[in-house]
This record gives sequence, structure tokens and C-alpha cells, in this order.
Amino acid sequence: MRLTSFTAEAQRRGEKLKAFILCASAPLRFPFLLLLLPLLASCAKVPPVYQQQSYVFGTLVDVTIAGADEARARQLTGQVLAEFDRLHRTLHAWKPSDLSRLNAAFAAGPDKTPVTTELAGLISDASALSAQSGGTFNPAIGALIKLWGFQNDEFLPQRPDAAALAALVLARPAMSDIAVENGFAASRNPAVQLDLGGYAKGYALDLAADTLRAQGVKGALLNIGGNILALGTRNGRPWRVGIQHPRKPSAIATLELKDGEAIGTSGDYQRFFELDGKRYCHIIDPRSGYPVQGVEAVTVVIPPGRLAGTLSDVASKPLFIGGVVGWRAAARQMGIESAMLIDARGEIYLTTAMKQRLQFAEKTLVVHETP
Repeated sequence: MRLTSFTAEAQRRGEKLKAFILCASAPLRFPFLLLLLPLLASCAKVPPVYQQQSYVFGTLVDVTIAGADEARARQLTGQVLAEFDRLHRTLHAWKPSDLSRLNAAFAAGPDKTPVTTELAGLISDASALSAQSGGTFNPAIGALIKLWGFQNDEFLPQRPDAAALAALVLARPAMSDIAVENGFAASRNPAVQLDLGGYAKGYALDLAADTLRAQGVKGALLNIGGNILALGTRNGRPWRVGIQHPRKPSAIATLELKDGEAIGTSGDYQRFFELDGKRYCHIIDPRSGYPVQGVEAVTVVIPPGRLAGTLSDVASKPLFIGGVVGWRAAARQMGIESAMLIDARGEIYLTTAMKQRLQFAEKTLVVHETP
């Protein structure tokens, strides 16, 4: 197995990645930061497994390919990572990109502006998913995200200006404010500022999966900051992944992923700051303009399909915003059967379909099952 080193930027930010690798002759430890982590079970003699990490979309990414020789796997991984880098530069919300230029045009007025075919498609799909969620998944609230300080590499512990916050909530930016037609886009609401941070990682997973399938890859695991998509098997065995414990440096549970399935977690422990003893995370309720409180993490499993990766990124947000009271209704609204929420006390709420798939690491957890 080949493991490349992490980037200097990831090390500088103190982010860590944990991988359980049992075929090594001695315990291996790595810096870690992934919401979900591959559990690469081992044996003394197995077909090759190639793994490489990089840093894109503001998080660590991991590409693992099974059954291909190292040179071929390295070439394929290079293609995938190059595509991730292209998307990162294309969809960056606050640095020069196709998306930031579109946002500038939206802020300037309702005139139409040219938009790429790819970005037009992303806006269309994101708009449909936003409507399905009842607006709780809302990529149009980039201005709110910026106001809270989450459009930065470092997060400062400070509350936004109350008047500016109230004005943005009152403006109610929404995906339905955007019209895309014949290669042009326009927004009737100048408060609309797109931030695809809760969409782009999943979209990238789907593109990468398509690339690897087209190249004949029979087994791969794609992981972008905890959004994971599985292709085939790991040399005949299912890919097994762990769900990060939101308050401990370990997995709270593990499960096997089938060919084409995707899993995604939204948590309050990656992008957040603390102020006056209170945690403020990057997941903002568009209705109030405030970061969601009372939830530590939400995990969803998505069945195989054209948008499995995208849905693994998108679908967890409405459940997170719904909280303990509304998560199950939000899951039904998004068509999610396998879901789990961990509240601020560490208690677990999950669907029966999700419970049947999980193996919990602790026996003393408080678990509430809902059909």
C-alpha cells in the first residue's frame, strides 16, 4: 500500500486524518481530519491497494483504488485530483472564480450575465434540491455565511453586526430568485450570493466516480472531507467505513458500503468558533440567519444513483437544521431512509434502516430508533 504525505497547508492548520490499517507491521499514526474515515482491513497477502491524499475544497481528500497496479492507480488518481482542483478553482465562493464573478453580477443588478454550461446545470440541480428541502438547503445565503466569518481560511470568534444580519434575513435570498436560460443567469434579488460549499464536494464525488467507471476501475473509495462514495469492492470485500465521533478522535460506528452507495456527514466540529462558551458552526439556518444549535452531527446513506455523491453532501443539511424535533420529517422530505442525528447531549436518533447497518463502538450510547 502506498500512502502519500499530507500537504503543508493541512499540517499548518493542524488537521488530521485517521486511517485504521491492520496489515502494517507496527501501528501507524497520521494527522487526521475527516468526518468519515476508511477502515482498511488487512491481510498479509492481498491484491494491491493504492491510496493518496490531497487538500482541496478546504479539506482533506482521499482516493483509494483497489486491484490496479501502482502506476495505473497513480495515473487515475492524478486525473481525479486534477478534476477536484479544477472544481475548487471554478466554484470558489470568495476568491476569483466563475462563481464569484457570477455573485458580483447578481449584486450589481438584475441584468443577465453569461454562465458556463456546467455552472448553469449546478444551479438548476441545486435549485431543485433546495425546493425539495423547503429552503433549508439554500446555497443562495453566501452573504450570511460571509457575515458569520465562514468564508475565510481562519474563523474569528465574533458575532456579526445585528442590523446587517437582520437585513439579510429579511431579504430572504433563495435559489428560486435565480433564472438561468440559454447560457445566461440573472437574479431578481441582489441579496443572492451563491456558496456551493454544501454541494460541490458531492458533485465532485459523482464526477470522479464517472471518470473511474469509464476507465474500467472495479474498486475505489472516494472521500472528500467525510463525504464518501464507494465503487465496487475492496478486492472482493465490501468497503468498510467509520463515522467520526463528533467529540472524540475515533469512530462512533462503522458500516459497509455497497457498490455505488455514498455516505455524508454534517457536523459542528470542523468549521466553527467558540465565543462566551458557545459553539457557532458553519451550518446556518436560512430562516433565522443563525448557526444551528443543539446538534453535533448528522449522517445519511444514499443508495446508488446518478446523484448519489451530490445527495450525500446536500441531504444532511436539512436534517441538521431540523434538529431533534424536525430531523425525521426532513429525512422523509429529502427521500432519505438511512439517517442518524447526534444531539448536543450525545444522544443518537436514527432510522430503523440506519440502525440495521451500523456497528457501534460503545455499548453505553443512548439510542432512539424511529421507523
